[in-house]
Amino acid sequence: MTTAHLKGRGELREQPQAPRTRRNATTRQTNPRGTAVRWIALRATALVVLLAAWQTVTAAELWPRVLVPPPADVWHAFTEGMTTGYSGHTLTEHLAVSLRRIGIGTGYATLVGVPLGLVIGAVKPVAVVLEPAVTFLRTLPPLAYLSLLVIWFGIDESPKIWLLVIAALPPIAAATAAAVRDVPGELVEAARALGAGPISLLLSVRLPAALPEILTGIRIAVGVAYTSVVAAETINGVPGIGGMIRDAQRYNQTAVVVVGILAIGFSGIVLDAALKGVERIAVPWRGRA
Repeated sequence: MTTAHLKGRGELREQPQAPRTRRNATTRQTNPRGTAVRWIALRATALVVLLAAWQTVTAAELWPRVLVPPPADVWHAFTEGMTTGYSGHTLTEHLAVSLRRIGIGTGYATLVGVPLGLVIGAVKPVAVVLEPAVTFLRTLPPLAYLSLLVIWFGIDESPKIWLLVIAALPPIAAATAAAVRDVPGELVEAARALGAGPISLLLSVRLPAALPEILTGIRIAVGVAYTSVVAAETINGVPGIGGMIRDAQRYNQTAVVVVGILAIGFSGIVLDAALKGVERIAVPWRGRA
């Protein structure tokens, strides 16, 4: 039998595999949706298991009800907070005030932190002087300077906003400076060869190249502001979710405290997802070669 005949038979045997390849391609195209469904199911299962374990622990009365309230008490506190409210304000109003403070504090921190990080990353003498100050602020816990801010600005909104600004600014400045330093040298040299000056080089080359990491720094700063808002609202914080938690703690209303913690956590997840969406729109090239 000739080589041509063998070759021909091999081609005939390979032809039926073509539809299988098309089916495999179709399967690969539908895999992402199936994966998403599986992840959602896994998260829902984990939540159900957590609630079941919580209910089991409270039903066994391992700890007093005032220390670990059952899910039913927390749900009652949530519905009461949405309708009757706490300290004259509903849960939605408390959360809205806290989110407004977080937004203002993070906004001011972004306006200052991004230019500061750009200068620190691009100008070595400025980095030598200012980078230790940024690191110093980043290591300070919010409660360490809250009392000083109250002495300076009183007990109204100013110390709360200042605390959130000071807490959110270092992550933004540090992320921006690191991103500017990581801009490829070839890109900078090419821009200089085309006649770009220092300001044009900073705004037209370094800033766009560093934008993905800057947005990541802003996301981290929002998280830091979330962890600091309860400290910011410990003094005259009503309305505010931190002030609500503080008042509930004074009167041993543990279910209300849990509701406040859950409100902060879930709203933080939603806001972080929104920031990720903004990041995907603003820097669609991130992660691509």
